[in-house]
Amino acid sequence: MKRILTAAVLIVAVFALIFFGQLWMITLAAAIVAELAVYEYLKLAAVGAEANGAHLRIPIWWMTIATAVAFVVTLPNFPVDAQLPVLSALTLILFAWNGFRAPLIQALPDTAQGLFGLIWIAYPLTLVPLLWKQENGPALVVFLMVCVWAGDIAALYVGKAFGKHKLAPRLSPGKTWEGSIASIAGSIAAAGLVIWIGDILTARGNLILHITEPVWQTLVLAAVLNVAAQLGDLLESAVKRGAGVKDSGTMLPGHGGILDRIDALLLAAPVLWFALVIKDYMGLGRF
Repeated sequence: MKRILTAAVLIVAVFALIFFGQLWMITLAAAIVAELAVYEYLKLAAVGAEANGAHLRIPIWWMTIATAVAFVVTLPNFPVDAQLPVLSALTLILFAWNGFRAPLIQALPDTAQGLFGLIWIAYPLTLVPLLWKQENGPALVVFLMVCVWAGDIAALYVGKAFGKHKLAPRLSPGKTWEGSIASIAGSIAAAGLVIWIGDILTARGNLILHITEPVWQTLVLAAVLNVAAQLGDLLESAVKRGAGVKDSGTMLPGHGGILDRIDALLLAAPVLWFALVIKDYMGLGRF
């Protein structure tokens, strides 16, 4: 029951932001989630380092500031190409900080782990407000979230009921091929539901869920996003397994940590962004 209540509150909050929020609200919400997630990441990385006889030296001040700056440079008053130079500058700052602190053998690993946390967590979440402000932006974000959530739910229940063949036992012993296939089907079905609701609303003059691309493209995209989401889930499991922990944290009752809830989104969001870039480049139309 605790798991269901937490999920219900989160879903309502996300949809309220998507449909009634403004860009700064979406950006702030995504930034807060990113800050909490990178805090969990620092704890995971520290535990993993200690398990290997090392001591992680990524300063929390750098991780906090770097994550915030990653979102600030996506705001409309900054140039579109500002992210890469800023990311490079932040990395050099961390490298310099680690380079002047002993032992020097940790300078490169600590810098690499800090940069990885920024790219793995902060960057994908900066894409959420960037997607939202695109043409048909709310429909894009709803589509993304629904595909991820529906796939996760389908995998959980079908996997528990019918799962027999392990998908990646070294990373996540509970995941099965049956659950994985059901997850793809769930995302495609959810995408079809979004299209259907969007068509009904469009016929009534409401374009909030308007999708212009052909149905088959939307369904294929849903399947691609699902595969990315499942891979994102497994990769987070790899990080947790390496650190020897079951959950990334305890912030969400019944769900574990923030990272446990957004792991699939961290890979699905960039895949959606790149898919849209490719569609635009090849002249395949917009979402």
